[in-house]
Amino acid sequence: MNRSLFWLGVALFTWGIGEAMFFIFQPIYLQQLGANPQTIGWILGAAGLVTTLVPIPSGYISDRWGRKQMLVAAWVVGAIAGLIMALADSLLVFVVGILLYGVTLFVVSPLDSYLTAARGKWSVGRVITYSGIVYNAGAVIGPFTGGWIGDHYGLRTVYAVATCIFVFSTIFIFFIEPQPRDHHDPENPPDGLLTNRRYRNFLLIFFMVVLAVYLPQPLTPNFLENQRGLSLTQIGTLGSIGGAGNTIFNFLLGMLEARNGFLIGQVGVAVYALLLWQGTGFGWFAIAYFMLGGFRALRGLGVAQVRPLVHESQMGLAYGIAETFGSATTLLIPPLAGYLYSLNPYMVYPVALVAMAIAFIISTIFTPRSKHLEPGHLEITHLP
Repeated sequence: MNRSLFWLGVALFTWGIGEAMFFIFQPIYLQQLGANPQTIGWILGAAGLVTTLVPIPSGYISDRWGRKQMLVAAWVVGAIAGLIMALADSLLVFVVGILLYGVTLFVVSPLDSYLTAARGKWSVGRVITYSGIVYNAGAVIGPFTGGWIGDHYGLRTVYAVATCIFVFSTIFIFFIEPQPRDHHDPENPPDGLLTNRRYRNFLLIFFMVVLAVYLPQPLTPNFLENQRGLSLTQIGTLGSIGGAGNTIFNFLLGMLEARNGFLIGQVGVAVYALLLWQGTGFGWFAIAYFMLGGFRALRGLGVAQVRPLVHESQMGLAYGIAETFGSATTLLIPPLAGYLYSLNPYMVYPVALVAMAIAFIISTIFTPRSKHLEPGHLEITHLP
């Protein structure tokens, strides 16, 4: 492991602690500030809109401006957003903080590009899941700590502590090395991404899968508090268990062919939805949150399958478009989840399971194996 991967890992680990301290409690804090389930869904949907808009321009800029510069900018913006949420004394101001925090998703495509370029002998899937491993190792610590602080001092204090951790994480990101920008041969330019049929077809599959697996997640903290009677500390403990699941799933699935890990991750999220729906005790919910680790792993492994489809000079933009397709689910799904929750808090889980079954079948049939992902050897003709 080179120096940059080490410091990037430290920055991601500490950021994982801070973000995980409050992220699982976000819907609950919105409820405390006066938002009902449908309003919560729309607020999270608005944050999803922001996260959907930023990956493409950030990927394009990182290809031209530099990846380290984009990473530093994202860390700084995230720390400022955390401070706004910590200081907010009304729903409106807090929503401003949420939306600004959503802007920080522009980090994802430069981060994936940076990791890919710095990977050395590691595979693309392995180095991208490395980021998930170190981030989620921190996320094991965050939720339980945040739940304990929330129960004893209130959720607002959780945001203040998390912001302090973000400041340290931002300092660490400055220690990574800059990378040279990649260029293509002007006499032999690569195909445009919009005309790259292999790339377009995979994006469609990726979008369908992430849409399905995200559906059971947005309102689950409210479900656990309101319908299952769990305390903030218990919900935080589940979040820590989920962080452990994320770490282990990223480690194990990162060693597999990206396609196989992508499929296994979907199964993990399906088990999560089933146990939340049918489980009747904390033990079942703990298993559910551990299995949710498949979600973060499959997101990374989905993006990893993009790399062989595009030229190296297009990597940032290609990753950015893929992340936009994935992030679009955070725009579309929370309002739907809020609507289903308002009709019947239990309804979202069986609906999600049906959607996941359909997405799994489609991705099994149409996602090619990595040996077919070499330039010139992949042509998916089943999709328009």
